[in-house]
Amino acid sequence: MAMPKMNQMIDSITPETSKRYMHDYNMAPWANGETGRVGTPKRREIGHGALAERALFPVVPSQEKFAYTLRLVSEVLSSNGSTSMASVCASSLSLMDAGVPIVAPVAGIAMGLIFDQGKYTALTDILGAEDAFGDMDFKVAGTADAVTALQLDTKIEGIPSDVLAKALQQAKEARLKILGVMNAAINAPRATVNESAPKIVTFTIPLDKVGEVIGPKGKVINTIQQETGAEINVSDDGATGIITIGSPDNSKVEDAKARILAIVDPPTAELGAVYTGRVVNTAAFGAFVNILPGRDGLVHISKLGNGQRVARVEDVLNIGDEVQVRVDDIDDRGKVSLSLIGPDGEVIKGSAGGSSGDGERGPRPERSDRPRSNDRPRSNDRGGRNDRNDRPRSNDRNDRPRNDRNDRPRSNDRSTPSDAVSVSFEEEFDRDLRNDQ
Repeated sequence: MAMPKMNQMIDSITPETSKRYMHDYNMAPWANGETGRVGTPKRREIGHGALAERALFPVVPSQEKFAYTLRLVSEVLSSNGSTSMASVCASSLSLMDAGVPIVAPVAGIAMGLIFDQGKYTALTDILGAEDAFGDMDFKVAGTADAVTALQLDTKIEGIPSDVLAKALQQAKEARLKILGVMNAAINAPRATVNESAPKIVTFTIPLDKVGEVIGPKGKVINTIQQETGAEINVSDDGATGIITIGSPDNSKVEDAKARILAIVDPPTAELGAVYTGRVVNTAAFGAFVNILPGRDGLVHISKLGNGQRVARVEDVLNIGDEVQVRVDDIDDRGKVSLSLIGPDGEVIKGSAGGSSGDGERGPRPERSDRPRSNDRPRSNDRGGRNDRNDRPRSNDRNDRPRNDRNDRPRSNDRSTPSDAVSVSFEEEFDRDLRNDQ
């Protein structure tokens, strides 16, 4: 049992691209008294594993109800009958014992057939000799109410339908008897998964929140995995985001779930409250501190110097520093303004702001010795204005003739710089050449 990311990838001509339930069947040569090399699975092992997998897959819960990836391995130790059907029965028991909520237990039986002189005889739970000398190998698997898998091998040209019907009826009776024995051992899936299995929870979030949970380049989700120790898988079905969290420790799962839900619906900071946070970013104007999951606040550079001017934020705080801060203000848009708390538990005093200088400004000079504008003496050496009577007034200019202006162009006839004609180099050169001639 593992996380969904362990699903087996499939590259085939079928539309299926992955599967979450896998059944591996292994049978060493010595299990039936033979010698041989134990290596990669052969055709028989692959076929038997596929049959057992198909027999159990219909009762395996969907990923929405049970998010685990499941892999069963059948190790055959000895054989004198149908080991594939034995694998079905054993796998059903192991799934229930592991806490997998299967719909119903599944059992399997192998039916045989002897045909001689037009007479058919169906055999139940055939042995090795009956399989070798018989005319049919008919494997039937299913629950008490339905058949989940069938496989028929025959050595004769055809089998009448009534013979197959009789074989199916005998298989049902045998299957119910086997299920009774299995139910005596365990009749229902366990309430919880096995202690050695990871604890997995699955829940949905709004699709537009998936990016916030993952973060830039996976920064947010990787941080949650590192700090909680839980494995997190994020996917979507086109309408909602699907979060799957797994860990052997259930407390780690709950911790990771709480952090993700806080990102989806971040809590509101309280005005005046003190939080222990971590510096997540710095800028020229201050440092951003994460005080709650999904909630950051700004400590302005003017609040970092404890009464002195700070040239750079990095001179006081760096990314990753753990600090205590107090919430000073929360504006209408939810932006949080913070103050830094020193080691003594007191709020660090602010300054006038950031600066590139190294020290404080000196005191301003007193301005009391500077004369005010209304105290300045006005100059009296300009004299009065009565001595200007000897200057001619504008109406004494009537003796100037005005008719001589007729040959002057009107203002609207005068050329302006915008009316100037541009002369090319060639035209100017031709004009100078004519003047020289």
